[in-house]
Amino acid sequence: MDLATVEQLTSPAGRALLEALPPYDEAQTLALSAGLRERGIDPGLAAAALTQTRLREKARAKLGPFADGMLFTPEGLEQATRLVVAARHAQRYLAAGTTRVADLTCGLGADALAFAGVGLRVLATDVDPATAALAAHNLRAFPEAEVRCADGLALDLAAEGVDGVYADPMRRTRTGTRVLDPAAYAPPLDAVWSLRDAVPALGIKVGPGIAHAGLPDDAETQWVSVDGDVVEAALWFGPLAPRGPGRTALVLRSGVDGRVAGRELRGPRPGEEDLVADVGPVGTYLYEPDGAVIRAGLVAQVAAETGGRLLDPTIAYVTSDAGPQAASSDGTDVPAATAYRVLDVMPFGLKRLKAYLRENGVGRVTIKKRGTAVTPEQLRRDLGLKNTPESAEATLVLTRVAGRQSVLVVEPATRA
Repeated sequence: MDLATVEQLTSPAGRALLEALPPYDEAQTLALSAGLRERGIDPGLAAAALTQTRLREKARAKLGPFADGMLFTPEGLEQATRLVVAARHAQRYLAAGTTRVADLTCGLGADALAFAGVGLRVLATDVDPATAALAAHNLRAFPEAEVRCADGLALDLAAEGVDGVYADPMRRTRTGTRVLDPAAYAPPLDAVWSLRDAVPALGIKVGPGIAHAGLPDDAETQWVSVDGDVVEAALWFGPLAPRGPGRTALVLRSGVDGRVAGRELRGPRPGEEDLVADVGPVGTYLYEPDGAVIRAGLVAQVAAETGGRLLDPTIAYVTSDAGPQAASSDGTDVPAATAYRVLDVMPFGLKRLKAYLRENGVGRVTIKKRGTAVTPEQLRRDLGLKNTPESAEATLVLTRVAGRQSVLVVEPATRA
């Protein structure tokens, strides 16, 4: 989106049009577009407004009701921090005693929105004029938030009275390809984390695929998942990491009442030895660690918690004879792994598996895999299951057990 389009959308006519449009409905888009043309609405403005209704609908999953008053680009929305995670970011700065936070690469302003929402003064910058204009619109309800079109790395942080810095470098190319090398971020990761010498309270959002090798020894690196999806990793320095450096995982789960509960696992500090889990035979239960736990390299912590062991030293499945613990009385606890009861175990073989499923009347399967080249889609075709109303359903886990390709038949395990 260019600056001219942003100006159209934020003009009185643009705002009025956006307020008048109904919620996004793909089936009605063509008819609605034709109706706008008949009313003499500028075609460019009409197209941009309709795009915003679509993006707002998509953005609600990340930003909730705040999305209804915001403006987006597809790329900006893709990188925008989920509001539930941005709120956790803001709480770090608040707890660290910061008062003015510079968001050096604010994008559409999701994190800046959370900072301002907890009462922090915010200086948000972006090098792209259109993006900065969108952020200014999205932060318009917060007079304590200032948005500038500027290079955040060029700010005189001391002169600006900044005592906290946050950055979310661009991690996609112009064609949408993910950038995995931190040196190729925009701005490069090294350039951002060098600011910790000037402002110790520094936070940097990075890609969840960032390698452990080369992580700064003075940072807490935290991987975050929301309802099972790994959404980010971030580096936290100085007072933003009050319990010291190391690898952590934050597992967030939404409750039926809409509230979000969190659970944090911590690994060793830099220089300390990692926990090492034993490897052993399949037990009564199988535990599938959360993705953030796996990315943080904390699977051994799950094994220790469950009194379990690994099926294979290189695969993130834990097995135990102990079932999942009961939920706490206040319902706020969050499991670090999904638990399954093991029903059967067998060496992997198509003929054997087909016979087993046929004998047990299974017509529908959920297939999970780790450590095998078998693709679930191809296996499902090869099984040739006949799904009828009377068919049973099974969950199959394809993995290695003591180095041997195996199939575990499991069912979800309820907490006692």
